[in-house]
Order: sequence, then C-alpha cells, then structure tokens
Amino acid sequence: MTVTSGVSEEAKPEQVTLHPLRGRVEQEPLCIFGTGDLGRSLGLRLLQTGCRVVYGSRRPHSCGPLPEGAEVMSHEAAAKAARLIFICVHREHYTFMETLATYLKGKVLVDLSNNLKKDIYPEANAVYLQRLVPGATVVKGLNTLSAWALQNGLLTGKQVYLCGNSTEAKQAVAEVATKMGLTVLDRGSLSAARDLEDFPLRLFPEWRLPLRIAVSLTAFFYFYLLIRDVIYAYVEQGKDISYRIMVSLANKVFPIVSLVMLSLCYLPGVIAAFFQLYRGTKYRRFPNWLDRWMLCRKQMGLIALGFAFLHAIHTFIIPIRYAVRHKLISRVVDEMKNNKTTPFDFDNTEAWGTDSFYVLGILGFFLYVLLGLTSLPSVGGSLSWREFSFIQSKLGHVTLFICTAHGYIYGWNKFLRLATYKWYTPPGYMLCLVVPSVVLVLKMLILLPCVDRTLTRIRQGWERTQSSEEETGGIKATNL
Repeated sequence: MTVTSGVSEEAKPEQVTLHPLRGRVEQEPLCIFGTGDLGRSLGLRLLQTGCRVVYGSRRPHSCGPLPEGAEVMSHEAAAKAARLIFICVHREHYTFMETLATYLKGKVLVDLSNNLKKDIYPEANAVYLQRLVPGATVVKGLNTLSAWALQNGLLTGKQVYLCGNSTEAKQAVAEVATKMGLTVLDRGSLSAARDLEDFPLRLFPEWRLPLRIAVSLTAFFYFYLLIRDVIYAYVEQGKDISYRIMVSLANKVFPIVSLVMLSLCYLPGVIAAFFQLYRGTKYRRFPNWLDRWMLCRKQMGLIALGFAFLHAIHTFIIPIRYAVRHKLISRVVDEMKNNKTTPFDFDNTEAWGTDSFYVLGILGFFLYVLLGLTSLPSVGGSLSWREFSFIQSKLGHVTLFICTAHGYIYGWNKFLRLATYKWYTPPGYMLCLVVPSVVLVLKMLILLPCVDRTLTRIRQGWERTQSSEEETGGIKATNL
C-alpha cells in the first residue's frame, strides 16, 4: 500500500511503503550522486533530519568514508531506488548521466553545481543537465550551501533558491530543504539557473560602494595631511618628520574617515525625509542613487566602527613610540638643567579641555561598539523593532553628536589661529566636521514640532494632494 500526499509520484521526494510481511514502515531513500566533500556533508545533514540516504558511485566499494547510516551502490542501482537525486558533481563529469537516461526517466535531479567564474560556459549547468537527460526533471537549487555549513548545522533560517520548470518537482525539493531548516525562495523557471549559479561568485556586493567611499576618503585625507604636515615642515621649516607617516599621520586619518562614514550612515535618512516632505507622500520611489545609498548604511557603519578601532589602538601605542619618549625625556632633562618646571594651568582650561576630549572619545567609542553589535543578525534578531530602532536611530544620532563634539573640542582653541592654516589650507579635522555638522543641523530641523508632525502624518499614509482634493470637494459641496 502506498501513502501519498499532494505531490505527484514523479516529483515526490519520499515514499512510505508498508510491507505486510515485515509489519514496519520503510521510507524511500534520497539519492546523492557524488561522494566528495559536498556530497558527504549533504548526506550527513539529510541523515540527521531522519531521511534515508543512498549514494551512487562509479566505485561503490572504494569511494572513501561516508556518513554512518548511508548506503552506497552503483549509479544504476541508486537511480532505481530513489525518485529525488542530488547531483553533487562538477559539470565536467555530467556526461556519465547520458548512459543512465533510462534509469533517470521520471526522476527529479537537483543540480547543486557552481562554476569557478561567470560565463565560463555558454549555458547554465542545470540547462545543460536537462539537455543531457531530457526524460528527467531538473531543479536548480541548494548551490549556495557550503560543505562547512552543512557539517556544522549552520542552516537554520538560511535562504536558498530554487528554479525549475516543474512546480511539483520544486515543491518536492522544497519539502526536503525545509526539513533541513532552510528557508526556500522560488526564482521561477529553469531559465533563472544562470543567475542562481552566479550567486556564490559574488564578492561582497553590498560592501563595494562603502569600501570605495572609505578607500577614497582614506587616500584623499592621507595625501592631504601628508602635504600639510610632512611636506610643509620640510619645505618651510627644513624639518624631516617623515617618521610620523606610519603612526601619527595614520592616527589623524582614521578618526576623520570614521566620523565621515558614520555621518554618511544617517545623511540618506535625512535626505529621504526632506524628499517626503517636498513631495507630500511616501508612495513615490526615491531616486536610484538614494535607494542604493540607504541599502548600504549598515556596511558603512561597520566600516566606520573598524576605523574607530584603528584610531583607538593607535592612540594607545602613541606614548610608547620612540619619538614621544625621546621628547618627554629631553623635556625633563632640560627642566632639571635649568632648574625650572612648566607651570600648571591654574585656570584649568587646558585640563578641562583635555579631559572632556578623552571622555567624549571613550563614550563615543562605547556607543560605536553598541551600534556595531546590534547590527549583527544574531543580536538584532533578539530585539523588538522598537528596541532596534531606538538603538540604531536615536542612539546612533547621539553617537554622531558625541563624536562630532569630540572633534570640536580637539580644535576648540585652534580655529582662529593663523598658524593652523598651513599654506592657507584648513586642518583635516575641520574638513571632517562639515558633513556631520550638516547632518545634525538637518536632523534638528526635522525634529521641530511642526515639521515632525507633518512628516509623521506622511509616513502614516497621508498625502498632500489627497487632502487638497478632499478640501476642494468639501467646499464645492458646501456651495451646492
């Protein structure tokens, strides 16, 4: 007696058969072609979910160690025993399946293959496999899973994609993937196989724009400060201070880039708010450049955190540098020879400025780390939307304000000094304060009660044009 579900016989991944003489239920096995790392890891995961697994191999008796509980047999025998077959071999070895066309007729073949680079073949691997075995139904999917993730069970909630010409076949594969703890997304027909095979070849696509911005800012400010500090000292004063390039100069660039990147995380949100206020609706799409900018804010924030870490580490090592120790020792020796000491600033101005500078830096770095931690999926997933929004938005703007104040206090007594503007150029910290200051001013404008009230109504669905039409209709009705 055969027990079936809504999936057709051709596409059904499992079949339960009751043997009257044995008095027990047997589960139809799932077949895997390929005994490499991926095939063994997939079989181990399927066994852990309670499935029966058989391997098809050209050398059944010498194919190496397989997961405990799995069976191994020839390709022909394995194809006969199962309806759902996972293909875990490279495209170059697909030709052997032409000889199995008779045994594979009516089977569902799940192609897990990937390529080393894009457009290496004229057609997708899954399309090529379907052409080799026209009697089978090919489904492309699970190719974004790695052997390491399968072995360590890091699959819960992970998204995988499927595509194929048979809805029933895709449903059969989806049921197995769901048992493994995966989230399945259907990408349509087999013509989408090329896109699915390109997914694993992508190299940090969401990080490209933030990294380009960070590298550009780093290069600009590094060479800008190199000219202002090192080259200026050599040309105008005859001093060779090139040793500062490694630590001192870098420790000026890192906080500058960090603050600018942090402000760029919150600038697109402010711009989007003004777009909505100007249009009077939330139902019109933002420009493509703004959409792309908003989608990479998380990456920009993490890069800003990385530069903040570099700044903190460089700040700690500055006192142990040779140049600093030599300058300090020389100053002490000179004071001893001249029998005099540097008087303390009894007005406490310098002491207050220095302590405030360090306190704001420490507090800002702490909030930086908090923002970075909550952006991790494992941490952010444990927070409610209100908690996540409070940390990322409100605490984020507080972090930006504190770090900006940190920069202003650093140069509080230098803004009006002519000696600060070497070759009539402003210091780097002055330039980096422009963007965060603009962001904070625009945010304060949005927080004004009259502006905030209108923006809240727009984000709740109110439209200015709709309101005008309703008012006009009301006036006409009154006149009638």
